[in-house]
Amino acid sequence: MVACLSLVSCNDWLDINQNPNTPTSEDAAYYYRLPWNQFYLEHGYMITASNIDYYCGLVVGTNAREGGATKWNFGASNRAANCQQWFLVPCASNLQSMYDKAMEDGAYHYAAVAKFMRAFGFMEMTDIFGELPYEEALGESVAPTYNTGKEIFLGCVSELEEAIELFQRDQEPNAKTLAVGDSWNGGSTDRWLKMCYLLKARWLNHLSKKQQGSYKEGKYDPDEILRCLDLAQQSNADNTLIKHTDTNGNTHDVQGWNETVDYSAMFSCVGMNSNYYVSNWLCELLTNFKGYGVEDPRADKFIPWTRSQKSANSPEGLKWSEDGLWRRSLGVDVINTNILSNSGPFTVSFNASYTDKVTLEVTGQGGTSTVVIPPRSKYCNTTIAERVGDTVYVQVRSGSEGYNGYVDLLYRYDTSDDATAISGTFHVRPNTPTVMASYAEACFIRAEVLFKKGDKGGAFEAYKNGIKANIDFVNDQLKAWVSDNDNLEDCPSFTPMAQEDIDNFLNNGIGTSGDLSIGHIMTQKQIAMLYSLELWNDMRRYDWDPNVFLGWNKPYEYNNTPTYWDYLPQDKLPRRWGQASYETNYNYANLEAIGTEVPGALELPTDGGAWYTSRQICTLPVWWDSTQE
Repeated sequence: MVACLSLVSCNDWLDINQNPNTPTSEDAAYYYRLPWNQFYLEHGYMITASNIDYYCGLVVGTNAREGGATKWNFGASNRAANCQQWFLVPCASNLQSMYDKAMEDGAYHYAAVAKFMRAFGFMEMTDIFGELPYEEALGESVAPTYNTGKEIFLGCVSELEEAIELFQRDQEPNAKTLAVGDSWNGGSTDRWLKMCYLLKARWLNHLSKKQQGSYKEGKYDPDEILRCLDLAQQSNADNTLIKHTDTNGNTHDVQGWNETVDYSAMFSCVGMNSNYYVSNWLCELLTNFKGYGVEDPRADKFIPWTRSQKSANSPEGLKWSEDGLWRRSLGVDVINTNILSNSGPFTVSFNASYTDKVTLEVTGQGGTSTVVIPPRSKYCNTTIAERVGDTVYVQVRSGSEGYNGYVDLLYRYDTSDDATAISGTFHVRPNTPTVMASYAEACFIRAEVLFKKGDKGGAFEAYKNGIKANIDFVNDQLKAWVSDNDNLEDCPSFTPMAQEDIDNFLNNGIGTSGDLSIGHIMTQKQIAMLYSLELWNDMRRYDWDPNVFLGWNKPYEYNNTPTYWDYLPQDKLPRRWGQASYETNYNYANLEAIGTEVPGALELPTDGGAWYTSRQICTLPVWWDSTQE
């Protein structure tokens, strides 16, 4: 050892700046930064979406945070800190250096990704918070000044346009190819460009409340949206999908939750946890969209199933597999019932004994009665008679081969007994791909724009193509799952959709060009884009109109809990999140100052505090969600 060390100077041996495992900002190569930036950008976005979707009424949470969102209790916590921190700290702080080094090396495609990611992240932030530091963000100032929502919006569009220009350049001969660091599109500049054009179309479509004119002036520009869509995805082959694995690998996310980085953010936030359900509204949309009487073939994939045994005592209204061994969940009705404030849905337990029964003494309106739970069966361990039957609600919880060490993706209350299995749902499994840009979304945006222009024929074609694109995407993944593991094939949640069912739905279950409405388009878009920030963005654009989001209504708990109205008065709608604590604690002077430039900010009730501390901050529209210039 002494001989070996004598060949190396102490300075060289101890120089951590040369250690690739502990790089500094000076020596971290742009192509090494890229995959980590991608990870944190995607994860932060999906973590935010995992909380926001509950406002929209399609999915249901029962814990304090997601349950608060489900009930429209805007005094409950949200994921504001996650939204800000996951983008700004581990991702955005690297982007300028990544851009500069890539430009020096002539690696224009890496520079393009840096611009794309900065635009994507800041647009997400202004979607959520409205105003924030943008021009001075991530610079030398520890208290950067704020920009208005309009300045941020137009700045992000401009940065995206720079990314488009850079992606079209030829890189210098010695520059690293994009494929070296790109974990999203495998280095395909064609798919990156299509994603850029889709995002531009998405963002410009957010301006639907503005007067028509040039998007460069912050106005609604349908012709530019359609031009971008012509350059965006033309089939599912153009989608940007982030592939996840289910191996529980040893690379961990040291900047966030210290979890393994291989599985999806939706598994981390939802799939690995209990007490998440699908809503009755979503179930109604999937089983009888607009009263056409044809079940959506995605219903079995988006609504969870549990192992069970059909009998003469089984409740009415349940769907069973053909062999009677799988039962599909009912949806939780948060619009018409007080189930969330009445201890429900009550978590399912399992009597693991092979011989002993469980006896429950339950109390209801008819008095006290005894309920006997047989061995090896699921039940609700409650004394409330109304909750005993909550076994009809199946959690969306997913299993995992890597994280849980299971033999497949089914979650089991008893790992040794297949009869205890539940299926989870399509979107929240550990290896479900994360959709960053899809042909389906491009179709729905086109359908919306064409419908507004009076082209119902073109709008219907795009609308139908969007539904089909999402069905095909889901089916491709289902085929991959059952191909990888034979254990899954008999579970209706995994069985690929039959072509005859797909054709029947597309021909008879979605309407026609003659009866097409904006409600058809926007509601089917919501189904196709579950667990996406765009759900809330679209609902804000259309002011939560039940004629646009068919069958939607405010939660029962909100309508019947006056204390919730302190945060969201009954004549208001949820428009934004309050700023993360990092801003209110450390940059409050600049935050307070920008209030003079935000219409309505200084009229918020504050009880003597600053505008941004108002209990009704969620009622203040972000810039694009308004008619203001």
